[in-house]
Amino acid sequence: MQLTVLVDNNTLIDRYFLAEPGLSFLIEDEGLTFLFDTGYSDIFIKNAQKMGKNLAHLNFIILSHSHLDHTWGLDPLIRYFAELEIEHRPFSRPALVAHPESLTSASAEGFREFGSLISKKRLAKHFDLHLSKEPQFLTGHLIFLGEIPRTNDFEGRLTFGRKDGATEDDNVIEDSALVYKTSKGLIIITGCSHAGICNIIEYAKKICNDPRILDVIGGFHLQNPPKSQIEGTISYFKNLHPAKIHACHCTDLESKIALSQVVNLKEVGVGLSLQY
Repeated sequence: MQLTVLVDNNTLIDRYFLAEPGLSFLIEDEGLTFLFDTGYSDIFIKNAQKMGKNLAHLNFIILSHSHLDHTWGLDPLIRYFAELEIEHRPFSRPALVAHPESLTSASAEGFREFGSLISKKRLAKHFDLHLSKEPQFLTGHLIFLGEIPRTNDFEGRLTFGRKDGATEDDNVIEDSALVYKTSKGLIIITGCSHAGICNIIEYAKKICNDPRILDVIGGFHLQNPPKSQIEGTISYFKNLHPAKIHACHCTDLESKIALSQVVNLKEVGVGLSLQY
């Protein structure tokens, strides 16, 4: 399996790609291509083209959750497919995999919209929708985890505005992730980890019946975290003993430094390509 970072908050030195506060990964495995999140704008398309990656024949699009820095790239992707059709160039109709709540709108005071811009009905014109709270096996090795049980008392408790029509603050219940099974252990691929990075890892271990963690890559949602959250997370990773981690996107510098004291923390930026 190859994972390529198309969008992240950071770029790598001497790699001339675009970055933004968002996330998008391209996963290639067993002759299939998977786009995990689309970032905020069209830069995932521009970066992919510069990298020589073909997004015209995606097999799957996977959304980690509804927020703008992970879903607003869907609009330029639809435009990209429309332009291919106008030019009579071939392209595929991918499946879109997500939790049902990932296609909902959300807002907050001072933030008119930060949820999905495109409705389920409109997306169904362009993609084959596979919406489920349950885990979905995309291949024999790659699994969409669905709704993550929140069992830890130190994470997954923060709320972010409200979904349209809701009467309670939103705890981003749709937040999900991927797990890739190998003969040597598991690779966890996250978007923002609103569900809690430790909760995500524990659920992946349960679904795969494998306690070995080779890597965790993606956003850990450690942005000026409460003391109880960062202490609980550091204690968890100290006992987890992953081979390495690639914390990025919504993981602040202080949290990365703290994590680096207990695990093998690697740098992430647009253009990074990992082989597993």
